[in-house]
Amino acid sequence: MDALRTILWEFLSDLRAQKLRTFLTIFGIVWGTVAIVVLLAFGTGFKHQTNANMHGIGEGVAIMFPGSTTRAFEGFGIGRPISLVEEDARIIAKEVDGVDRISPEYSYGDVQVRLGENIINTLVAGVYPVYAGIRNINPQAGGRFIDDVDMQDRKRVALIGDAVKDLLFGEGEAIGKLITVGGIPFTVVGVMQKKTQPSSYNRRDMDRVFIPASTFASVFGEAHLRNIVYTHKDPSQSEAVNDQVRSVLGKRYRFDPADHDAIWIWDTSEFDKFSFNLFLGINIFMGLIGSFTLAVGGIGVANIMYIVVQERIREIGIKRAVGATKGGILFQFFLETFFIVALGSTIGFLIALGITQVMQYLPIKEYVGTPEISIGVALATVGVLSVVALAAGFFPARRAANLSVVDCLRT
Repeated sequence: MDALRTILWEFLSDLRAQKLRTFLTIFGIVWGTVAIVVLLAFGTGFKHQTNANMHGIGEGVAIMFPGSTTRAFEGFGIGRPISLVEEDARIIAKEVDGVDRISPEYSYGDVQVRLGENIINTLVAGVYPVYAGIRNINPQAGGRFIDDVDMQDRKRVALIGDAVKDLLFGEGEAIGKLITVGGIPFTVVGVMQKKTQPSSYNRRDMDRVFIPASTFASVFGEAHLRNIVYTHKDPSQSEAVNDQVRSVLGKRYRFDPADHDAIWIWDTSEFDKFSFNLFLGINIFMGLIGSFTLAVGGIGVANIMYIVVQERIREIGIKRAVGATKGGILFQFFLETFFIVALGSTIGFLIALGITQVMQYLPIKEYVGTPEISIGVALATVGVLSVVALAAGFFPARRAANLSVVDCLRT
């Protein structure tokens, strides 16, 4: 403990004696730490915001649309339209083990929805209760989504998007009130919570009205679905599951399962895989830039430590002459290097933390997210700093430890 206290006192004395040199040395570490922390924090924030934007439509969701055949198959020509019905969803759920949750979806666009004199033409969707969990549609407090009783009794109830609510009710209460959908009265049982959703199909959820699928079929007399939505039990196997879904429907409707135009599937899991690889590359690139900046600071520390060793040759010789070991000298200069790196990195980390906090108040979240200092960012920074400190301290410390006692005293 006394030896450590002595090393620390000598280190602080040297800092006070060489203020400009100390400032320039520490500044390199400060700047490098700020660079790597802020760059990685920006990369993490951008990744999280992009994922949040994409997952406004749901997490690991596949949306399946019927199309037309483009390949001849078992005597059937090309151009034959494929139509989907509710039974298809039940068959897929039964025969494709990789499908987790599934819901048929009816929809009509530009249906008149009215409350008194307030009128909006929007999309009305008929879905199953499980649809809310698949598509991240959460009702606001006091409301609910469609349930099984609504389906069984074909109730005329609706959950409306938050934009629909604002247009029809303004600041007023919507839950329990009657609106007309296509001229037919429906009771509003829920209002969707506001969410970020830059991507959509047909129309964004904020502009939709959701009613039970059974009610939709009876009210609008519709037999065919607009699409089917489902999620995968294992998103990493999404491609294989989608092929199984096409195989089941191909057998049912007599089309080539390899004919992707007959059944087109928009699988957001594919975007998640692409997003993971993309942002891994971005974070590695940003980490390398920050690491190079920090490495320059480390080179500066190493150079300064070489100068310190040269200035303290006589001191080293005296310490060796009175019994100090090579290991003790090595430890002393190694520790001083770590003190410099630790001091600079602490200041740099605090500055980076301040920058990320200030960025929280800028209106950029919707576009590029805001910087986030996550555990991963902190661990990566500590790892790089440790390598820099090790590299910057080892060679000067080794040189000091290997100096000849006679040569040191002669200097």
